[in-house]
Amino acid sequence: MENLVLLVNELCKYDNEAEWFEFKHNNYDPKMIGKDISALANSAALHEKRCAYMIWGVNDKTHEIIGTDKDLQNIKQGNEELGNWLRSLLSKNADFEFHSVQMNNKNVGVLIIYRAVNQTVTFEKIDYIRNGSYTKKLNEFPALQAKLWDRIRNTRFEERFAVENLELSEALSLLDYQVYFDLKKEKIPSTAENIAFYLCEEEIIIKQINGLYTITNMGAILFAKHLESFPRLSRKAIRIVQYEGNNKMQMLRENVVNQGYVVAFEGIIKYIEALIPTHETIGEALREKETAYPILAIRESVANALIHQDFSITGTGPVVEIFDGRIEITNPGVPLVDVYRIVDNPPKSRNEKLASIMRELRICEELGTGWDKIVISCEIGQLPAPKINLYDDNTKVTLFSEMPFINLSAEDRLWACYLHACIKQVQNEQLTNKSLRERFGLKEHSSASVSRVIKEAVAKKIIKPLDPYTAPRYMSYVPFWA
Repeated sequence: MENLVLLVNELCKYDNEAEWFEFKHNNYDPKMIGKDISALANSAALHEKRCAYMIWGVNDKTHEIIGTDKDLQNIKQGNEELGNWLRSLLSKNADFEFHSVQMNNKNVGVLIIYRAVNQTVTFEKIDYIRNGSYTKKLNEFPALQAKLWDRIRNTRFEERFAVENLELSEALSLLDYQVYFDLKKEKIPSTAENIAFYLCEEEIIIKQINGLYTITNMGAILFAKHLESFPRLSRKAIRIVQYEGNNKMQMLRENVVNQGYVVAFEGIIKYIEALIPTHETIGEALREKETAYPILAIRESVANALIHQDFSITGTGPVVEIFDGRIEITNPGVPLVDVYRIVDNPPKSRNEKLASIMRELRICEELGTGWDKIVISCEIGQLPAPKINLYDDNTKVTLFSEMPFINLSAEDRLWACYLHACIKQVQNEQLTNKSLRERFGLKEHSSASVSRVIKEAVAKKIIKPLDPYTAPRYMSYVPFWA
């Protein structure tokens, strides 16, 4: 958090208000605040500031501390808290915090507004900008609009600063850098300066011109000892929730993992594994533990949720929910590729640097192979195909435990058929009645049931015959895109 007294004093030294900060006395009109949040967030991005500010209790002419009557955190709009009301009308990437501080025995309200990321911040679906000390609609200034979008497109989440102006010892104390060297199978350097050299090479930290250090968002989200040390990123902590039965009526346990993703990842997978059903099989010499879900599929699905999430959607992070018979893994944002091409196309990520370092540290698979392994591991276990559901602001991947073919819905059978065709295609093979029977764990007498699934998949145009003139008993099939 900002040192609020120092912040207000520094802003008061300016001769005039700037495009990225504004002084108020007692004007708490909710719509005015909403428009100003949009304008100041966009102006902060335009002027390459980490934050913008609205300060109540300062004279906008003399910059004298005069105090204000209200506490920002207690204001209501109707029966709703002001913060919640504002968030309902602002775009999802709007991020702000209300604070108050005593200065000269007077109350000063501070609204910290974080710069626009990924897109402009809008209020009531209109984006605003500051023009001098005035809030205006952005579309009234085409040149500023073009410049702002250029700034937004060229600034990635990973590169932005989580915290600045730290002594090296402070920066290192906030990060579990030992995990970085352990996963690289390298000895930890003997001096702080040598440790900093490697972390700077990865842009986990950055040395500033003044000799102090910045921790990047990427460094914090991956290696934080405690994510709560980085207030804006603490909301991106992964939540693991287990429910009784197959709905959300009764929660059994919840765990919010308050560490960076790399630091916590192996512990997350072991924690999930401990919550899912297992049984032991006795082989010729050894006992083997079998889980209801392929651990590889869980591992890759969780890694995908962490890597491919949309960090511009504030107030929510990845969630793993465990029910009887299924696991749902949800992340903010939707994929940048068509889900029907999720197997054969290399995935695109909003967070390429983050994805790269997680691959380098072997947290996830090489680019483009993760979904292959998820699908194949479910097929080997003759489990229902993993399902992908897209919503306005998030993606949910569902893994299912064992379910008889007869209990699968028509939709699930078709999806499994399609993914099977995709996996066969990338292996230079083709789907056949026999291969699909084996995928579902069915005997030869079920050929007719499988033929009906194939026929429906062809009718839906998600698969097609490799050679339509082949005799029916020798027919093979490929995905529609092959």
